[in-house]
Amino acid sequence: MKVSPNILILGVSGSGKTTVGRLVSDLTGLPFLDADDFHPEENIQKMSRGEALTDADRFPWLDRLNAAMRRHEDSGFVLACSALKRVYRERLEAGLRYPLLSFYLCGSFDEILNRIKRRKGHFMPESLLQSQFDTLEMPSESISLPIEYPPGEIAYLIAEKVGKMISLSR
Repeated sequence: MKVSPNILILGVSGSGKTTVGRLVSDLTGLPFLDADDFHPEENIQKMSRGEALTDADRFPWLDRLNAAMRRHEDSGFVLACSALKRVYRERLEAGLRYPLLSFYLCGSFDEILNRIKRRKGHFMPESLLQSQFDTLEMPSESISLPIEYPPGEIAYLIAEKVGKMISLSR
């Protein structure tokens, strides 16, 4: 029986997915996958110019992520990915033998905009935040966690929840 979880941390750009994901990885010992690392250069350049990605841009990226997830599935993983639409989440999960444990980092537009303004060295400009909110389909299948809590506390809550889920499945 598999007991290593496959964890998805999702939300709009600037919600803290990478920070929280790395902390969850540290707490659980699971490998961390950052969806940003799987974008083709064309996507990064497009976003850097302030152009929103289309589904045609996203689908090959999501397929690359799915392949990486399938490679890590038996040992478990933590994936930080925007996964804004249900169809994107379904594409990520396609072909996995085990379900994703999904956590949505939620916050207000203004709160996240302030975070993006303070962020350094990321290709995603603040001008694209509204397009992320416009694209977002609320992930009813996810556990929602408000981002006003410190990242370490959010990561601990996720690790604790995942631990309880694993112990219940044994």
